[in-house]
Amino acid sequence: MTKDHDPKSYAWAVLLTAHATLIEKIEAGLAEANLPPLAWYDVLWELEKAEGGRLRMHELARRVVLSRSNLTRLADRLEDARLIEREDTAHDRRGYDCVITRAGLALRRKMWLVYKAEIERLFSRHITVDEARTIGDALARAVKAAR
Repeated sequence: MTKDHDPKSYAWAVLLTAHATLIEKIEAGLAEANLPPLAWYDVLWELEKAEGGRLRMHELARRVVLSRSNLTRLADRLEDARLIEREDTAHDRRGYDCVITRAGLALRRKMWLVYKAEIERLFSRHITVDEARTIGDALARAVKAAR
């Protein structure tokens, strides 16, 4: 398949390859800096952005696109590392909220320094601002349609 023969299939194949390749390199950069995996960053970032630094597990799972069981295991590790806490939900005694801690905030910011540098090195420096807008707009439309 070539980009001239079927441009949309080509774009899809390149998107998948780019995602896998770039995430692998970013994970290596985090590991080299003795930092945890990118999934930890994603959870901490979603909690940091949330009102009060807290989210219900099902909402957190939706935002980070993890299965509930995978998120539960990850939350266990984050809680063991004292990066999040689980607190009973005031309005629903059956559930709990994940709440980011000060240590979680500090680690997320430390990870961002490496993550941001890797994004710049591996992606941003290779595209123009106009290309970035086009890519971002196109992918946002696809995500919106899929949801």
